[in-house]
Amino acid sequence: MNYILKHKTKHILLGVIGMFVYCLSTAQGNFDFTNNLNKQSISFKLLNNLIVFPIEVNGEKLNFILDSGVGGTVLFNLNARDSIKLNNVKRVKLQGLGGEEPINAAVSRGNTFTINSIENTNELVYVIDNDSFDLSSKLGITVNGIIGYSLLKNLEVKINYSTKKITFYKKGTFDYSKCRKCESFNLEFYQLKPYMNIEAKLSSATQKATPIKVLVDSGGSDAMWLFTNSHPDIKGPEKYFHDFLGEGLSGSIYGKKSKIKSLVIGSFEMHNPTVSYPDSLSIVNALKYAERNGSLGGSILRRFTVIFDYNSAKITLKKGGNFNKPFRYNMSGIELVHNGKILVKERDKNKSSFSFESSANSPNGNRVHIDYNYKFTFKPSYKIFKLVPNSPADNAGLMVGDVVIKINGKYTFEMDLDEIIGTYFQKENKRINMVVERNGQDFDFNFTLKDILK
Repeated sequence: MNYILKHKTKHILLGVIGMFVYCLSTAQGNFDFTNNLNKQSISFKLLNNLIVFPIEVNGEKLNFILDSGVGGTVLFNLNARDSIKLNNVKRVKLQGLGGEEPINAAVSRGNTFTINSIENTNELVYVIDNDSFDLSSKLGITVNGIIGYSLLKNLEVKINYSTKKITFYKKGTFDYSKCRKCESFNLEFYQLKPYMNIEAKLSSATQKATPIKVLVDSGGSDAMWLFTNSHPDIKGPEKYFHDFLGEGLSGSIYGKKSKIKSLVIGSFEMHNPTVSYPDSLSIVNALKYAERNGSLGGSILRRFTVIFDYNSAKITLKKGGNFNKPFRYNMSGIELVHNGKILVKERDKNKSSFSFESSANSPNGNRVHIDYNYKFTFKPSYKIFKLVPNSPADNAGLMVGDVVIKINGKYTFEMDLDEIIGTYFQKENKRINMVVERNGQDFDFNFTLKDILK
């Protein structure tokens, strides 16, 4: 049975944080080289600490997130212009993070996935047949799927976050002897997802390092998650604020945002990382693995060059250019999403014209006229989706639904979503000016970023 998928989407915020899709069968093909090459490099976009790159699915190019925290490949967010032929389809239900019921989906087998010279002709795909799962509004570009275990299981994969390049190596060909100052760590797998043992110094009052087991989750934007009471030392944080952490397949995830003293991975120690403590009701499925204490996310991984070697059950890390950068979080309290397109009138610099006329008032007897031609272009628009109560933006009077027109004097249609959000991650006391549209009128707001986790 073949299936043509056409799917309309809405602009609803949904974060990719540790989806728990377990493959019903591991009897699927492997990604491998189609020629005599041993390695291949591709570029990726790094958006909100997530890796986004294109893959051809049955001949159609789509954007995927590389998410080591998922076992199954997931396809979603196809618009009316997309038409993807999928093979051998049947209906299933999927359960993920969040407190709501399982969602309807389809599972399709025997699909061809191609990344230049790397191919898998028997990929199993879960298709979310649900209008509400849309990562594109969160990241500002179209994202159609998530891939993890199936891409990583048969190749050695090096991710250089600094240069934004992924290099795929044929199994057994990566030369570890040339990886200077690298450290390798064992991986353990549970439901096709990789876990590693690290240490966390949870309190500034002591040097005690608590051993913890975490999911290695390149599809999580946060630095790390910790599960309260999953270890005798992991208690609720003393200093925190309540935060919206995102959404999984089964609904919204909320929790407490805080910091710990440091995170220790072998000889690498990172000080004052941000940590999220998700509410237990939101992560019921995650807690089914009793040995797990949390997750290690993109804000940590991006500080390294990372080599995944699933065949040898190990991960190798090397300090990257971002290693010593301070851990920051969104100190505004604003969650922004893409809000479709607006029509903007712009001068067309390529079509301006000049004319001259005689004038007695002009020193040389001539007057120059510059005639500007204008064009209308569709540009991106952004709106406030959520506000943290009592945050600087909330106290300044901003509201959910406000459309952001300018930030610090710059029109937002000239910025991408990642650039706008980056302004909220600056140093404490940075002054933010925002012009927003509300009910057809423009309003001006000012506030100062405040670190409430000090």
